[in-house]
Amino acid sequence: MGPLAAAIRIAAFVPILAGAGGAVLGTGLLGEQGGAATDSHLRYLSGVLLGLGVLAIWCAADLRHRARIFEALCAVVALGGLARLAGLAVSVPPWPHLLALGMELGVVPALWVWCRRASRG
Repeated sequence: MGPLAAAIRIAAFVPILAGAGGAVLGTGLLGEQGGAATDSHLRYLSGVLLGLGVLAIWCAADLRHRARIFEALCAVVALGGLARLAGLAVSVPPWPHLLALGMELGVVPALWVWCRRASRG
């Protein structure tokens, strides 16, 4: 599963970088000001995002034994993407958020399908 593991590791840098940036900078990462509650919530969710990226790299290290965990991770990310997609009915976010949506509902499901096919043999 060499190419798949490499693709997962590369893709995992997106949530790792975004998560670390949000955890450290809070709403400043977005170039916006928010109240303490908004900043706190963004930092928390950024920590979760960072954790998802680290978990993806951990899964990639041994996909034979961690494929089910990786699949669950993909489902969580896609669920978040669906929530973001639903938000488009209210307002269209800046382009970095739309790129994130592409990762959540494009790249991550593609990696999930690739993992499923690879694990079948």
